[in-house]
Amino acid sequence: MAQTQIKQARAAWGFLSLSLLHLAAFAIYPILFSFFISLYHWNILDDHRRFVGFANYLFSLKEPTFLNALWNSCLFTALSVPLGLAAGLLAAILVAQPLRGITVFRAIFYIPAISSGVATSIMWIYIYLPTNGLINTVLGWLHINNATDFLHDARFAMLSLVFMSIVTGLGPRMVLYLSGIMAIPPSLYEAASIDGATGWTSFKKITLPMLTPTTLFVVVTSTIGAMQLFTPVYMMTQGGPEGKTDVIGYHIYTDAWQNFATGLASAKSFILLAAILLISLVQFKMVKSGLEGYGA
Repeated sequence: MAQTQIKQARAAWGFLSLSLLHLAAFAIYPILFSFFISLYHWNILDDHRRFVGFANYLFSLKEPTFLNALWNSCLFTALSVPLGLAAGLLAAILVAQPLRGITVFRAIFYIPAISSGVATSIMWIYIYLPTNGLINTVLGWLHINNATDFLHDARFAMLSLVFMSIVTGLGPRMVLYLSGIMAIPPSLYEAASIDGATGWTSFKKITLPMLTPTTLFVVVTSTIGAMQLFTPVYMMTQGGPEGKTDVIGYHIYTDAWQNFATGLASAKSFILLAAILLISLVQFKMVKSGLEGYGA
């Protein structure tokens, strides 16, 4: 028996070795090296470096442009996550109906999630174009001002990114909520109907409480994704106008690959990591308390 267990353990470690090697080479080592770089004043062009300890971290926490980027990331998260959750839940309820051809609609909703981020951003640039863009064309048909440059107007730039994120993230959220809805026993709705409950009452008293685990999972994962926003900003606004869409991801990219301040950019990356970890810990506590209530 002992020899069999040893052989099984060796076989397991043999299968895991390549994955562990890949993880060490392409995840653990880059993270450790990035932390090492963050302790230096390091210009990537001339490879000049000077040890400064945690000075890059202290400078970042006092830098107005970085604090602005942090605020923009938090604002984007605060707007896109709850609105995205509501849209995903609504879409899941619609596609959960036993209608002919509903699987086609499910696939259509999911297409943006599997499309290239760059290609999707380019498509949305054309949607937001002034006068000739899709939105402004529709506004023109309605005899409403159709010359708004959504991506270069400080009033609408962030809201435009939020709306885009809601649409492109609709598919994954819909699928998660749909699986949760399908797992709710139909007998609960039958019992509620017998007791005279309306559709809204059943939704409020049965559907929402039973979807608590799904909702909390979607909140955590959506928040992490929102805090790491980069590709749409890089492709569509470049942090403008007036720094209104300069989120942390794009701000770090600017420091690293335009200003070549590698050490400073690495320090800001770890500040972003710390912020995501802090938010995640708070949300995990919410998950724990929510699941306790769910289990009750």
